[in-house]
Amino acid sequence: MSGKPLTGIKVVEFTHMVMGPAAGQILADLGAEVIKVEPIGGDPTRRLLGSGAGYFPMYNRGKRSICLDLKAPEGCRIAAELVAQADILIENYRPGAMERLGLGWDSLRAGNPRLIYVTEKGFLAGPYENRTALDEVAQMMGGLAYMTGPPGRPLRAGASVIDVAGGMFSVIGALAALAERERTGKGQKVAAALFETTVYLVGQHMAQKAVTGTAAAPMPARISAWAIYDVFETADDDHMFVGVVTDALWQKFCTLFDLPDLWARQEWRANNARVLARGEIMPAVRARLKQFTKAELLARLDGSGLPFAPIGRPEDLFEDPHLLASGGLAPVTLPDGQATLLPLIPVEMEGARPGADGTLAGIGDHSEALLASLGYPPDAISRLLANGMVQ
Repeated sequence: MSGKPLTGIKVVEFTHMVMGPAAGQILADLGAEVIKVEPIGGDPTRRLLGSGAGYFPMYNRGKRSICLDLKAPEGCRIAAELVAQADILIENYRPGAMERLGLGWDSLRAGNPRLIYVTEKGFLAGPYENRTALDEVAQMMGGLAYMTGPPGRPLRAGASVIDVAGGMFSVIGALAALAERERTGKGQKVAAALFETTVYLVGQHMAQKAVTGTAAAPMPARISAWAIYDVFETADDDHMFVGVVTDALWQKFCTLFDLPDLWARQEWRANNARVLARGEIMPAVRARLKQFTKAELLARLDGSGLPFAPIGRPEDLFEDPHLLASGGLAPVTLPDGQATLLPLIPVEMEGARPGADGTLAGIGDHSEALLASLGYPPDAISRLLANGMVQ
């Protein structure tokens, strides 16, 4: 790339957990300067354990860190000064928190009429807007957990998909607002929310009900659009997903796996007939595929045009040959000095993967430099550090 597309765009981020940091991370990967405003002592997300241990390194790479005491007027004043120089603000605090700090949209727009103010919440305006929501709450309310688990056992998806997708929609809104600002010279407030993000993702199932008159069944109990679109056991007790999604691929599948009896059934050469006959077709297909090891199936299916996939685990992706060859993983140095690889945003621009610096800022690493950029003299910076307003 000749240059990153958002070079010169400045973002100030008041965020924690995943949704807000993910939005900032995407903008950073695209070239924006992202300043993360943390509380004194650092964002608590840095110290999460268990499934939260990866949140901070994944979604905060390449950002600058300043720690401010936003409970004190002086800390809020510095934050407002940073925002006065910014193009985009991102916040995912509780409803009303930024307003109580004097950092709401109405307070900040006067000092920076070109500001794009991105607020991320559990719900957009409406009866639910003051409720607290997390990724899991949204998945449960919005129908995703119902669709993911077997009947009677709602199950959240195995990643923070709503937080991350909500962050993506925040970025879409911010970029649209940047484009509009080019025409009008004015900023605007952009809102995104977890619940509405979930509803958008399950919209296909809402549409299914509208089209067919029948409610969508949870995915483990669904009637698929294709007869063969499932996970199959292999001879070495592993598993492989295989799909046959066109009539031409049905012929190829029967030939590839030497299933002449199935191909001989003229009525099964049309997809919908195969779906209705799934109970007859699948036992023969399962028995045939179980005669192959995972490696043998991979070798046979690769290049066939049939959709297939081994069942990967997150830890396998560190050594995925495609990701390594295509530059999809970027080096990141963790706070303990350990080097690792983590995914870049999944786009190419001019044939290259845009990505931010893989450095994870320490707590308040850039506080002094940022204060100096605001015009604070060294003695004032020393005083702010000494009295705990800044770290």
